[in-house]
Formats: sequence, C-alpha cells, structure tokens
Amino acid sequence: MTATCRLAAQAPGWTVTADVVVVGSGVAGLTTALRLRAAGLRVLVVTKAMLDDGSTRWAQGGIAAALGEGDTPEQHLADTLVAGAGVCDEEAVRVLVTEGPDAVRRLISTGAAFDQDDAGEILLTREGGHHRRRIAHAGGDATGAEISRALVAAVRADPQVEVIEHALVLDLLTDAEGRTAGLTLHVMGEGQRDGVGAAHARAVVLATGGMGQVYSATTNPAVSTGDGVALALRAGAEVTDLEFVQFHPTVLWLGADAQGQQPLISEAVRGEGAYLVDADEVRFMIGQHELAELAPRDIVAKGIMRRIRETGAEHMYLDGRHFGERMWEQRFPTILASCRSHGIDPVTQLIPVAPAAHYASGGVRTDLNGHTNVPGLYACGEVACTGVHGANRLASNSLLEGLVFAERIAADIVARDRADRLTPRPEAAPAATALAADAAGGTAGYRDVPRVPLLASEARAEIQRLMTGGVGVLRSAASMAEAARGLAALTAAHPGDGKGEAPQVETWEATNLHLVATALTSAAQLREETRGCHWREDFPDRDDAHWRVHVITRAGTDGLTTLPEEYRA
Repeated sequence: MTATCRLAAQAPGWTVTADVVVVGSGVAGLTTALRLRAAGLRVLVVTKAMLDDGSTRWAQGGIAAALGEGDTPEQHLADTLVAGAGVCDEEAVRVLVTEGPDAVRRLISTGAAFDQDDAGEILLTREGGHHRRRIAHAGGDATGAEISRALVAAVRADPQVEVIEHALVLDLLTDAEGRTAGLTLHVMGEGQRDGVGAAHARAVVLATGGMGQVYSATTNPAVSTGDGVALALRAGAEVTDLEFVQFHPTVLWLGADAQGQQPLISEAVRGEGAYLVDADEVRFMIGQHELAELAPRDIVAKGIMRRIRETGAEHMYLDGRHFGERMWEQRFPTILASCRSHGIDPVTQLIPVAPAAHYASGGVRTDLNGHTNVPGLYACGEVACTGVHGANRLASNSLLEGLVFAERIAADIVARDRADRLTPRPEAAPAATALAADAAGGTAGYRDVPRVPLLASEARAEIQRLMTGGVGVLRSAASMAEAARGLAALTAAHPGDGKGEAPQVETWEATNLHLVATALTSAAQLREETRGCHWREDFPDRDDAHWRVHVITRAGTDGLTTLPEEYRA
C-alpha cells in the first residue's frame, strides 16, 4: 500500500525505535500497550496531551457488559443490533458481547474499581437502548476517569513502556514493500525530544479517539481533531461510514454561541429516571418510542430536534428534580458540580439540554483483529470502524469496544511476531538506512508523494461553522452542498502548488480537520436515506433496498473517492 500524500513538515531531527507504536492513551491504547508488554514486546505510547488526558477519562456513564443476573450476551447483542439500525457487522458485535464480560473482569484485575453494593457485587444501571441493567460504573458518574486512572497506573508501573507526551502524529512510514515501518510525529515543547521526529516500529496501532472538533459544539476535548483518520487516509487506508456521527441528546446548553467542548449530561441520568420536557414541562418523548427517554440516542436526539422546531425554542430540558440532593451528590457528583458551575442546580431546576456532536460510529476500516488494509497498521477504539456500532452506537458500548478489540489487536501482533510476519526490526532490516531517509522525505515510498499544503489555523473555526450548519444533526442535499463548497474554497488559495502555511500544530490540525470534514461530507451526501444518526430531511425514510450498505472512502492522488459497498449480512 502506497501513501497518497503527506503533511508538509520539517525533516525529523530525532528518532526512536520500538516494536510497536501505540498512538493514544485511552482505554484502547493503554490496554493494547499493556497486553503487548506482557508478551515482552517493546512498546512506545505516543499521546497528544498528558498520559492521563485520553478521551476515556471524559466517559461518564459506564461500560456495558452482560454481567448481571439474568442478562446474557445474546440480549446485549440484540440491543446493539437494534441501535445500529441494520448496518452492524453481527460477527463483530458477537465478539464484543461474548468477550466483553471477561475483558471487564481483566480490567478489574488491572486495578479498576467499579461501584459495588453492600454485598460486594458490581452495581449495574441502565441506559438508552438497553433492555437490561448492564452498565457498570465507577465514582457514580466518573467511570472513564477511574478506568483511565487504573490503566495509567499500570503503564507507569512498567518502566519498559516508553511514553512520549504532547506529541501530534503526522504521517505513517512504510518500508520498500509498503509495510508499516513507524510514523513521524511532532513533540510540542522542549525537552529530550522536541520538534519533528521519526518513530521506527514494526507495527502501528491508532487509538487516537474521535473527531468531534470538526463541529462547533462537541463533548470531545480540544485535541479530538481527527488526526488518526486523516493519517490513515493519507497512508492509503480505507475509512468507513463517516456519515454516522452520533449527536448526544443531552448536552448542557450554554447558549447559541457556545463553542468547543461542552458539558455532557450522561445517559445514565435518564437511566435512573430523569425525563425530557419542553418549556411547558410536557414529556414529549412519550409515544415516540417504547422506551421513551431511554430510546437509542439517535431517536432521542431527533425527538429533541423535532420539539425544538415545533416550539421555536433553542433547547429542551432534562428534569431530575425528583432525585433529591442526596442522589445527585452520590450518584452524579461530577454532573452536579458541572451544572452548578454554570449556574444550574439540578436539585431544584430543570437542566437546559440540546444535542451536540459526541461520537464517530464510523472510522478507519478494520477486521476483527484490528487490521486495516495497510499492512502493519491497526486501529482501535473510536478512530476505528470494526462494524460494532453500525449507524448508531449503543450507549456505553464504546469503552467495551476499546477494551475487547485492544486485546485482540495485541494478541494478533504477538502471534505475528512469533511467526516472523511483522515488518523486520529496523536494526535488522536491509532498508534501515532508507527508513531514516524516508522520514525526511527521501525514499521507501515517499520520494514522489506530494505534500499537502497546510491551511491557516483560522480555517478551523470556518470548518466547524460549515459542518455545524450543513452536516449537523439535520442534513439535506442543499445544506451539504453549501458545506462542500465552503470546504473546497478553503483549499483554493493553494491549488496543489505544494505551498501553504508554515508547519506547526495549529496548521496541521486545521488540515487534518479539513480532510476529515471533506470525507464526512462526501459520505453523507452519498447516503440518500435517513438511518441511525444520519438524518436527511430530503430523504426522511430508511431505505434498506438501496442503502443497507457501508460507505467506503479512500484517498488517491486525485482526491477522495467515496462509494457504497454491498452489505453482506
């Protein structure tokens, strides 16, 4: 597989070598790293912020698994398939739900402490789309933070796991045969390593999280700029179903002009009995779905948007006043503090909420062992599309997916290492010297690869404006065409002349966001139906006859190609 292009960047000024580079420090990345280390491989973890700042720490609700009495993987499978709206890969879902319970138990043995009852049994709650209580949580509403704490502690306890923090990955390195041979990265700040460098490795695992920053308002942190999807596209990997962006129904509404990361009001709040109302305190989800407020997220988000349009309001409300102060303090302390910090007291007041970009159900296309179509390149967690989520992720399946498929990736890499099927070690490879030149833009697959002109940092806000207005919760041919024109105009200033803005973090991020936004828009324009979290106003019905398919996007020398692939049941 040959890279189609790469970011304009300075030549690497330093190098580091490992067996495997893991990019990301959430549940997917750190679980992969720990399992690889247990097998004796040399692991380098690269993370964009601090080690404990991965996206996992923001997860409030919990992790779903069939752990409770009377629950079974088959029931979990059924709920997941319903939420996925006809385009889940059933085999992938079966892997998730059958391997999930034991994976959670191994996470507990790593040190994660979930909330328990007086008898020492794990407390389970219920969230949207689940017919059973199967959500394990920690610290009430701080599950992600607890999982992150446990995994970070385990990684830090192993001196053989090398960590590079504050590092933005740039592009994949390949050897003369097109196999993954590492990546280039830029370390932000000064220290033993700073600026652009090259990490040589026999395999690369992308666990970079989401791309929520493509929208003006999102629950994702500021670092979620789609870097993994963008790197994969430039490297020749396929991405799948990018149009399926989940908008979380209940994000704290901070005003019409609010931008950036927004406070999430977890699904678990509704799972414990809070309900949605309009300004007249009418429960508008009654009658829209058998589960009302606990319907799958796409249905609840659409219900909120419909009511907003019917009433002319800017937001709806979540009512949890009947919980009482004690329950808020014990079960949802993080959410209570967040609301109060913004002047809302859920104990006595309605919580203003509206949908905001939350999770990418699509991503870099993988098989059941995390392989992409680029040899030696793996993807795991939100950056990946395993087929588990289909058109709409079931609540609290994301942490489980990261956990289960991280273990599968590690097992696959270890097996390939033992069978001598990974890229040869750099120090043993005849092309070792060529790899260094490759990183500098010289040989082994990059000599003739064009550089992408970098966009100005100011383009980020314009991309977000275009995507929010044209490819948000509600979409149409007209709105998406306007977004596509705007995105194309941003690159018109540098029409393939190889020139652009100076290489720096802000321009690399803006350029990554632009590529991801363009791919997402192309996929959304192609899918002429409403399915899951893809809502077309001009095609309001689900169309299984024509669109029960995956949409595949590839990058080539002439730009992006987006085509449907026949769905294989």
